[in-house]
Amino acid sequence: MRRIALSVALTTVTFSLAGCGMLNATGDSASAGPTKGNDLTVGLLLPEKANTRYDKFDYPIIKSKVADLTGKRGKVEYANADADAGRQATQMRKMIDDKVDVILLDAVDSHAIAGEVKKAQDAGIPVIAYDRLAEGPIAAYVSFDNELVGEVQGRSLLEALGSKAGSAAKIVMMNGSPTDPNARQFKEGALSELNGKVTIAASYDTEGWKPENAQANMAKAISQIGAANIAAVYSANDGMAGGVIKALKAAGVTSLPPITGQDADLDAVQRVVAGEQYMSVYKSYPDEAEAAAQMAVAKVQGKDIQFDALTQDRVNSPTTKNIPSKLVQVSALTRKNINDTVIADGIYSVGDICTAKYKAECGAIGLK
Repeated sequence: MRRIALSVALTTVTFSLAGCGMLNATGDSASAGPTKGNDLTVGLLLPEKANTRYDKFDYPIIKSKVADLTGKRGKVEYANADADAGRQATQMRKMIDDKVDVILLDAVDSHAIAGEVKKAQDAGIPVIAYDRLAEGPIAAYVSFDNELVGEVQGRSLLEALGSKAGSAAKIVMMNGSPTDPNARQFKEGALSELNGKVTIAASYDTEGWKPENAQANMAKAISQIGAANIAAVYSANDGMAGGVIKALKAAGVTSLPPITGQDADLDAVQRVVAGEQYMSVYKSYPDEAEAAAQMAVAKVQGKDIQFDALTQDRVNSPTTKNIPSKLVQVSALTRKNINDTVIADGIYSVGDICTAKYKAECGAIGLK
């Protein structure tokens, strides 16, 4: 799955249509959804709480954007499954029973939830896969370019290793949850950069993306390989990177190897500042969340021209082909560009990052 860039011309056309008041036109799209006014309800199902982004960024941004798009008449019904696929299925059935108008679904288990997606479709409720591509009759998908995420992580790890890269460099891979299709794409992207350039000495798929599981897996890797022989660690996200670091410190490692991450969690940004974590992948949550809200409202209101303009990409799931999609760009976050990423986008302030514990390190890289 690769991102397809939108042309400037298309963007210009889209804005011109908006200026002419034509975005309410439905056209003849075969995927035309239900038509409703501003008094609508968006069901939002998020997958877990271990990663703080969902409660801190995704939900509030989507809620605010839906309100803005509907003159504050639209509302969001929200549930978080806390990494429990069965709980998420129950939450989704409740939303179907509540007759929400559209569901934004970030699946705990993309395969297991397919039956509920079909039930929603049968009830006339379109389901838009959010952040993770669920199976079943998905109406649309919005996420980041997940293979690119892995590529960015892999390239960053090689940059950190520099002349130490090569067959003698032993790497531990701490991949995400086996039930998350994004995790497979992250891993594939990373391996496309790392294969042939380092030795993958150990690789783990981490249940539930849980930091404690990553810590336990890393302890196994240290036991098998030896802490001194680990040149770098590919960690698919920041929470697991924290677990990896705990395991390395528990093993007596004082000079940490390069470690990757993803999501730009505040703790991880502070670890990057302190030199404990080499990088994170910064993904603009406002861009993804606002796009999801726009897609959901456009789908419910039957604004097919607007919906089509928002979903110029196409992806395939194991059950559905050519899903209308929007794939959002990502970038590497390192000590060099914190100002230009999370601070510039208003995700964190310098004060958030540079607490007393990190004042000296912040000063050293010009964060004041």
